[in-house]
Amino acid sequence: MGLILKFYNNFKKFSLTGKISFLFIILMIMTAVFAPYLSLYPPDQSSGAPLSGPGKGHILGTDELGYDIWSQISYGARISLLVGFATALLAAFTGGIIGIISAYCGGLIDKIIMRIVDIVIIMPGLPVMIVLAAFLGPSLVNIIIVLALFSWAIPARIVRSQVLMIKEMAYIKSAESYEAGLSYLLRRHFLPEVFPLLTVNIIKLSAKAIVAEAGLSFLGLGDPVSKSWGVIIHHAINFQGIYYTPFWKWWLLYPLLFLSLLIVSLAFLSRDLEEIYSLRK
Repeated sequence: MGLILKFYNNFKKFSLTGKISFLFIILMIMTAVFAPYLSLYPPDQSSGAPLSGPGKGHILGTDELGYDIWSQISYGARISLLVGFATALLAAFTGGIIGIISAYCGGLIDKIIMRIVDIVIIMPGLPVMIVLAAFLGPSLVNIIIVLALFSWAIPARIVRSQVLMIKEMAYIKSAESYEAGLSYLLRRHFLPEVFPLLTVNIIKLSAKAIVAEAGLSFLGLGDPVSKSWGVIIHHAINFQGIYYTPFWKWWLLYPLLFLSLLIVSLAFLSRDLEEIYSLRK
């Protein structure tokens, strides 16, 4: 009950765009979870005439094989959201732990970790991701690993700067005087203190990961078995003469629209959360 009340109080502080964005994200999550019940047809089976426009039976039309676009979008939301949130969670908590260790240990360990962080940040992410994705092969697990490898550095740097201040607090010094180790401080103090920062970073990283997955899928490096929004866009753009026919109005426009709305919603939500947490300090 306390968590629900806390969430409600935070939700009231959201701007109008933040509230709309949050509701849209929840709507997309519900669409992904209940995709089998919201879709009239399987996403990988022909269910109508090829390249038919939106109408009765196919609210968003069909592609060149007669697959229902709405079914592909609703099932594709599962893949896009899974890649986004899994990458963000893996990168944020890995970066968070590394940042805490770097700040707490200091000295040579801190210098080595920060130089690695600098290298990862300045490295041209997209070209290296393309090479790694091509080398490891097109699968969801490989895509998540590749995206996480280039996403943990910024959370690590942000968390490190926060922990450098926290570890000088009196209650941390008091805990250390009672021989509290890093694992205890990590569980009881550091992680709870930096959790708001990690939450904001998870939302930001989710948006970046969804865009990156769509980009890799657009280049043909996504999992061809999983119909993510990026894969749908890839197939639509590769259709010969897509821009010289009316097919783009439903085959390309709708997945691109859902992708754009989700990214914008995540951006607005992270902005509002940043403002709320900053007001608490």
